[in-house]
Amino acid sequence: MSSLAEREKLLLLQIARSALTLAVTGKPPLQDFPAEEFLQQAAGAFVTLHRRGRLRGCVGQLPGRDSLAAVVAHCARAAALEDSRFELVISAELSEIDIEVSVLSALEDVTLEAIVAGKHGLVVSQSRQRGVLLPQVATQFNWQPRRFLEETCVKAGLERYAWKDSATRVQAFTADVFSEAAFPVMPRNVQSG
Repeated sequence: MSSLAEREKLLLLQIARSALTLAVTGKPPLQDFPAEEFLQQAAGAFVTLHRRGRLRGCVGQLPGRDSLAAVVAHCARAAALEDSRFELVISAELSEIDIEVSVLSALEDVTLEAIVAGKHGLVVSQSRQRGVLLPQVATQFNWQPRRFLEETCVKAGLERYAWKDSATRVQAFTADVFSEAAFPVMPRNVQSG
């Protein structure tokens, strides 16, 4: 999927906000989406929730058969209710939550030498174990490609040098990353349903 226009980013953020609001208010999942063509395309995405600048939840889905709109709505709901690292998001937090969406490109096999930290996200998989780190993680921690690859192995529950094993698959993707912070007029307490 090519880089998204501002209007498309805003629409995805609105879908994520609506799905988040429905989730934390105990309502059924968002299922009705605008008929925009780009929303119907199969794509992967991550939705990251921040509260007062701190991570509050993050769930993603790699590219598959689901539409971009459905993936973003599902991930927003799951980030609020299913990220086991955090307590459930509650209604009182909605106005303080900043939503970040990362729309993923297709996955491509990659070698260490081809990884560009900050540009590429990584997927490391071996048998049933898989770890995914978004491009912005390498930037956040100032990791060089080798460290980023090692940390992705650890995220998969593998040894840090598992990427050297021929049974390990290493894939890269890029992401179009944007957040509500870039759209300051966007309401934070959208009531849906």
